[in-house]
Amino acid sequence: MIKGNLIIKNASQIVTCSGFCAKQGKDMSDLHIIKNGEVIVKEGIITYVGNNIDVLANVDSKHYTVLDASGKAVLPGFVDSHTHFVFGGYRADEFLFRLGGASYMEIMKKGGGIASTVKETRKALKEELTESGKKRLDSMLCFGVTTVEGKSGYGLDHQTEIKQLEVMSDLNKIHPVDIVSTFLGAHAVPDKYKNKKDQFIDFMIDEVMPDVVNRNLAEFCDVFCEKDVFSVALSKKLLKAAHCLGLKLKIHADEIFQLKGAELAAELGAVSADHLLQISRQGMLDLAEKKVVATLLPGTAFCLKEPYANGRDLIDNNCAVALATDFNPGSCFTESIPLIFALATLYMNLTIEEAVTALTINGAAALDRTDTIGSIDVGKKGDMVILEFPSYKYLAYHVCVSAVEKVIKNGVLVFEKI
Repeated sequence: MIKGNLIIKNASQIVTCSGFCAKQGKDMSDLHIIKNGEVIVKEGIITYVGNNIDVLANVDSKHYTVLDASGKAVLPGFVDSHTHFVFGGYRADEFLFRLGGASYMEIMKKGGGIASTVKETRKALKEELTESGKKRLDSMLCFGVTTVEGKSGYGLDHQTEIKQLEVMSDLNKIHPVDIVSTFLGAHAVPDKYKNKKDQFIDFMIDEVMPDVVNRNLAEFCDVFCEKDVFSVALSKKLLKAAHCLGLKLKIHADEIFQLKGAELAAELGAVSADHLLQISRQGMLDLAEKKVVATLLPGTAFCLKEPYANGRDLIDNNCAVALATDFNPGSCFTESIPLIFALATLYMNLTIEEAVTALTINGAAALDRTDTIGSIDVGKKGDMVILEFPSYKYLAYHVCVSAVEKVIKNGVLVFEKI
């Protein structure tokens, strides 16, 4: 992508979220704010952040784009570290079924849920998935997202899993938003393997996963570790094989039932454990000890009308918490970062400072990217958002409405609110 030279001056706040690793527990409240500050980006990389105006006197501004951020707050670009944004078809009827009282698992057992999206994604042409994926990325960008994780998992076969990951690879080359790809072949059990889950895991390990790795199509491997889906034992088998092939690990853990998925994530040294609505206290302690990022997805609990993950307890037990949208066609059809801020602060008892950390440096940690993104630090990518308000506090106060006025990617202005 294009890399730019940029000066942001006179910002009321530069919310740096400074750091090069995940922030745990109490450290999540420290945003490292600079008042009346400047940021300089050269060839896409941050070279200065501070409030020493004399520095600008030594910069030839004619070679830079200059943005005056008077009365505005500047933050790192948001990192949405858990999404399923490449898919075919929609499931609006299922949303209405849930409003009528049907549970997510009941719909899934009747052939709906993930299986419905698998059917449509298998039918979709690669070009169709690319076009729809681009539109969704455009929407994410407007909310201030500069890096997003995308999962496969709507193929459950060899061809479609590869197709989804190829679409993400193609989009990563042409779209401002950086895409981190995750192989989620074990997202559900297809009918062909309904009573042969172990054989399905072997198929993923022996046939699909090696092809994903050989084509360099994914950085992570994930699995839906859940009752009636994949047991802890089968999840462990898959993830250990993925590790041997060089993939980093994630896990859908303890979402609907408490299966000790968080404990498994800690045991295997996963980068993140996601969902965690039913996490045990021991699971919290294990994640904190092993420095596994706890990625919480309040939009999913909201859409499923389920209790939220206990973000307050996770932070108080010294976990590093990230927030993400879980954007997908079934359980959470929204890419709204403002909604995530609202749910986290109003219903999960996170402070606004903790929520900002969770969507910036800790989101980067959930993607193993803290060396390059997630904070406004010298040496990192020039990925930033400029709010239309003077303080980061408006992210929660302006309820469910985007406060983002401008988005900068690699030092280039890529979105501006009209």
